[in-house]
Formats: sequence, C-alpha cells, structure tokens
Amino acid sequence: MPKPKRFGPAYFRRFYLKPATRVISAAEMRTRARLIAAILAQAQIPVRRILDAGCGIGLLRRPFAQFLPRAHYQGLDASDYACARFGWTQGSVVDHSPKRPSDLVVCYDVLQYLNDRDSARAIANLARLTRAALYFSALTREDWRDNCDRSRTDPAVHLRSGDWYRRRLRRHFRYLGFGVWLKKEVTALLWDLERASP
Repeated sequence: MPKPKRFGPAYFRRFYLKPATRVISAAEMRTRARLIAAILAQAQIPVRRILDAGCGIGLLRRPFAQFLPRAHYQGLDASDYACARFGWTQGSVVDHSPKRPSDLVVCYDVLQYLNDRDSARAIANLARLTRAALYFSALTREDWRDNCDRSRTDPAVHLRSGDWYRRRLRRHFRYLGFGVWLKKEVTALLWDLERASP
C-alpha cells in the first residue's frame, strides 16, 4: 500500500487544483454524481449513506448533496493531509471497517495506487462496505494506452487490465453500467435491455 505522505499538498495541487495540470474538474465530477444518482433512482435503490473511499479533496461531496440530498456523505482517505484539511476519516479501503455498510460506496481512481494483493483485498472489502451499490473506476492498462491524457495522469501506479478488476468485482456484484455495480443479493427492477450483457 502506498505511503500516505505521497499524497500531500503538492499531489493535490497538481492533479486536482491547478487548472493547467489537473486530471479532473469539479464540473466533470458533478456530471458523474448526477449520473450515479440517476442510475440508482432508475433502479429504485434508495441512498441514505454514502462512503467515498479515497475521496481526496471531496469533489463529489457537494454534487451528491444536490442530487442525493437525503444521503449522509462520509469521506475516507489514506492521506494525512487530506484528512486534516477536509475532515475526512483516515483509513484505507483495504481494511476500513465501519459499524455498518453504506448504501452507496464510491471508489474512484484509487485501486491503481495499490499493489495486486492490496487491490484484491480492497475489492473484497468493498463488498463488506457496500450495502447496495458501488461506483467503481480505476485506471487500467487499456485506459493508459487509449484514453487518458498522460501529461495530466499520475504514472506512478500499478496498471492492470480492466478484466483483472471485473473478474474480482463479479464475485460480489453485478454490473449495471457506467461504473455502477449492485451487490448480488440486492433486488432491483431492471428491464431486460437496461441490464449490462452477461
């Protein structure tokens, strides 16, 4: 697991705050929050508790307050700096163990910072942290090759195939689409053509 010291002020300035070098904007995260909320509303999944695992500077907090106004948001991060600056719970997605699971867990671009063993443990733990829905994304080898802007993307990561993540996620979840996964035991009304292909 990476040392939290790596994720200090300089890291967040470069990849999240400085317009010339940031990898994602607040507007893009707002769109992502609206998409997640819409998918879960369509699937009739109520959300009262959100855990944002690896939340960084908390770009999803404000949009979730708008699109899921009845939900309580909790940020979790391994960074000493982010937790002190923004008031998040300090911990790792690998072994975080709250008293109860959250209706929605977000794990956005975190697991590529973990080695294979810790990443696999984190996915198993996501199943324990999640009561109903998971939004999951990680930088893959395919994304590095085809999609990301390498001048803005942190290269100091573990690149794995998308299939590596999908195989492990499918042990606990079924895929809805656009990064949203449902726990296997959760019942949701999905019309045939709304479901992702088996």
